[in-house]
Amino acid sequence: MDLIKLVEDSFSQNKTASYPEFKAGDTITVTYRIKEGDKERLQNFRGVVIQICGATPYTRTFTIRKISNGVGVERIFPYESPSIENIEINKVGKVRRARIFYLRKLSGKKARIKEAKRVVKETSAE
Repeated sequence: MDLIKLVEDSFSQNKTASYPEFKAGDTITVTYRIKEGDKERLQNFRGVVIQICGATPYTRTFTIRKISNGVGVERIFPYESPSIENIEINKVGKVRRARIFYLRKLSGKKARIKEAKRVVKETSAE
């Protein structure tokens, strides 16, 4: 186990310290790099976090769901991905579950999530 921790620490980019803390139900915007041929550009993906998996930051992933042209689109992002440029919290949601897969069956007003009064903490690398 110490060998695994040593390798994880050597690959750490320490970017996760600059990410805000978010939970399932929050609406976030992830800005990530897309490589098309020899060009790179930034693209935003805004949606609701439906789950966060993984124990350590190196194995952690989060799934975001949005509706695009009437079709549900989900995308899984690795937490320690070098292609993630920025994560911004747009709304703080109030849900009772850690995995809100029931949103897949809902549409329209039923798919809305109530806003919470939780204060978002920005973690900083000091």
